[in-house]
Amino acid sequence: MRNNYFLSSFFILLISFSTVSFVFGQKEKKVGLWKSLNTPTAKDTSADDYYGDNSIRYEDYIYKKSIKTVELRDESFILSKAILNLGSEEKLKLSFDDLDADLKNYSYTLIHCNSNWQPSDLMPNEYIDGFLDNSINDFRYSFNTLQKYTHYNVTFPNSSLRITKSGNYILKVYQDGNPENIVLTRRFLVFQNKIIIESNVTAASVIEYRSFKHEIDFKINFTGYQVNNPYSDLKVVLTQNGRWDNAKTDLKPIFVKDNELVYDYDEQNVFDGGNEFRFFDIKSIRYHSERIYKVRKDSLGNHVELYTDEKRTFKRYYSQPDMNGDFLIRIQEGNNSEVEADYCFVKFFLPYDVPFTDGNLYVFGGFNGWKCTTENLLHFNNTRFGYECILYLKQGYYNYEYVFLKDGEVAADETVIEGMHYDTENDYSIYVYHRQPGTFYDQLIGVKRLNSMKQY
Repeated sequence: MRNNYFLSSFFILLISFSTVSFVFGQKEKKVGLWKSLNTPTAKDTSADDYYGDNSIRYEDYIYKKSIKTVELRDESFILSKAILNLGSEEKLKLSFDDLDADLKNYSYTLIHCNSNWQPSDLMPNEYIDGFLDNSINDFRYSFNTLQKYTHYNVTFPNSSLRITKSGNYILKVYQDGNPENIVLTRRFLVFQNKIIIESNVTAASVIEYRSFKHEIDFKINFTGYQVNNPYSDLKVVLTQNGRWDNAKTDLKPIFVKDNELVYDYDEQNVFDGGNEFRFFDIKSIRYHSERIYKVRKDSLGNHVELYTDEKRTFKRYYSQPDMNGDFLIRIQEGNNSEVEADYCFVKFFLPYDVPFTDGNLYVFGGFNGWKCTTENLLHFNNTRFGYECILYLKQGYYNYEYVFLKDGEVAADETVIEGMHYDTENDYSIYVYHRQPGTFYDQLIGVKRLNSMKQY
């Protein structure tokens, strides 16, 4: 009898141990897959260590592994850029997900920067009216999703924080009241138009570039606004599709005519036309959209495999509408995309004969802040002869492209895989900064937005 009792107890303990091992085994499998998506290999020498450095970077950056889907936009327009008109009623909305799915104590503050995105000499109370540090109190838990997460929102300027100076800013989010425990940083701009910018996008002046590149010519009229020395006091920056890695900086006027500055270069203000962005739609994972090859679910979550991509370097231009690299979080079967959209492992594959030896390929777009990191690095598959990558993305509609980052370079090159065409539709922005004599910061005194196919 006693032997039967001990034998029964032994089997109960064995079954209990097996059950616990299975549950934790599933968690370990998920963690293992997650780590495999973000662990650099020996070849990834040029890739950024996405999670390894907690020192502040004055750029769009995520410091915590659990933080995903960071957006900073004008609250009134879901596809807007992070820019404010000083003194207006415009507000920016920051949102992000924490995949730890618990409740954390997050706070935020602002850092004023110069035109080169380094901290200015202003004290916080010189550009912030209100509290210098504020809590993020708007949070909600995900609903009916395989991936559990906590969604956070904050909108500013607000009654606790108002901005009093124009210029470049860093929004810094940190945890547990410790400014050194940084969670994320995001760039945004505050402008106050004090000048008039006349501009247009044309084909490149240099003959051999005319079919491939865009030239941005412009004039600055500062009538009614004092600029003592336009060559030293003004700084002009040109950007393409919201990217900062390939921005054109420190352009000087070719000549000054009365109160007009002329910037009509042949090469310094030229961008590669690139190609229209690739896309995929995962607003629904019940049905296959145009670019979706396979969808499945398992104990690890949702898996989406895209159709095999192709190199477009020497292909003819094909016009298709896009969002110029942006992304939209949206769910088709639900009412609130912020907390009802699930996450998916999205698999990319690009056939290629041999691996690059002088750089790396990345999946690139607004969804990852236009950055080349170990998270969106493509790895060469010697069996399939091509580059592949798996990204963990929230349901929505995404634009993307493949870019090559040469070892030691900063600007990603989309032309290696995507090609370049003058016909490509791109958005451009002109930013004019002014440092008045006797001051210690750069004002943003003019902003002009352009489109290569639409002249405003």
